[in-house]
Amino acid sequence: MDGQPRPPGRGPSRHRGQRRGRHRPDQRRGRVTLGSGRLPGHRAPFGDESAWAHSPTSAVIQNGWMYGRGSSDSKVAIAIFCHLAVRLQAARHRLHGTLSLLFDLDEHTGGFAGAKAFFEGSQGNAVRPDGVMIGYPGLDALVIGGRGVHRLQIDVHGVASHSGGRVGTPNAVDKAADLIRRLRATPIPATGTTHFPPEAKITVTAISGGQGFSITPDLCHLNVDIRTTPTFDDEAATQHIAEIVASVDKDWTATPATRVQLLLHWPAYALDKESPLRATIIASAAGHGIRVRPKIAGPSNIGNYLAELGIPATAGFGVVHAGLHATDERFRIDSVPAVQAIYHESLLMLMSPKLR
Repeated sequence: MDGQPRPPGRGPSRHRGQRRGRHRPDQRRGRVTLGSGRLPGHRAPFGDESAWAHSPTSAVIQNGWMYGRGSSDSKVAIAIFCHLAVRLQAARHRLHGTLSLLFDLDEHTGGFAGAKAFFEGSQGNAVRPDGVMIGYPGLDALVIGGRGVHRLQIDVHGVASHSGGRVGTPNAVDKAADLIRRLRATPIPATGTTHFPPEAKITVTAISGGQGFSITPDLCHLNVDIRTTPTFDDEAATQHIAEIVASVDKDWTATPATRVQLLLHWPAYALDKESPLRATIIASAAGHGIRVRPKIAGPSNIGNYLAELGIPATAGFGVVHAGLHATDERFRIDSVPAVQAIYHESLLMLMSPKLR
């Protein structure tokens, strides 16, 4: 909707054309997207419901906290952004550009189908906003970057035989264990910097191989999660793993070569100090007496995906919360007004004609 926020319920669809901002000869119209995820039915599991103080679907309010799975991440952000849309709709004569709301049903799975449909589109209707604000919770920090992610499946081969045979054959599980030991023992070069403190990290997250009791396994699968940094990027991660795999294969000459398959990679990113998104939100928070520090997150998030598309994004500023993805997830109700006011003021500043 040109020059005004898109009202709730009228979000973009890959099946419906986007109305684009018209350009004036002397001014550029900008686009800002407010995003969040985990709508009902697409959230973290409850875990042991008997361990919760209140049912994870109860939305009970106790001592200023609202309880429930997805309450803080991110149903409250969805509510805040919808209220912002209504308020900014009434002030549309003061806005310059386009404001869109994006709620992704597929965020928690990591598939981001809704976001991909919006930002990548089809039939030429992809949206490329000037900035994205993601409503993840946390009042003390503004997430302005994150380590990248580089995910691999590694297929380790052995030679099958009867486990009761007199002569054994190379066991794929043993070889995989050797590879895991070397992954742990081989240090990653120091990668943290003043501007990007988090270090790179390698974690083996899954292992599967063999079946039953009578067969020596000839195949074992490993899932390997690598968190990258600007100085230990995809290329460096690929080389690091390749060297370790080659050293293992060299010592297991009677087995087929190990296969490494790249499943996913997003770059590390960080917004610089001059970023309008970063500067405006921090300044707005300060005006409300809240000191917000810029933070580079250890976990990756959709901000990394957007960075790959060249779209700047903040990936976390929101309500005070506890129990994220855990028992008794909840948020402080009295933190909502300040968060809404800060986003409201930030959007008015970013979409002011004076900035264009």
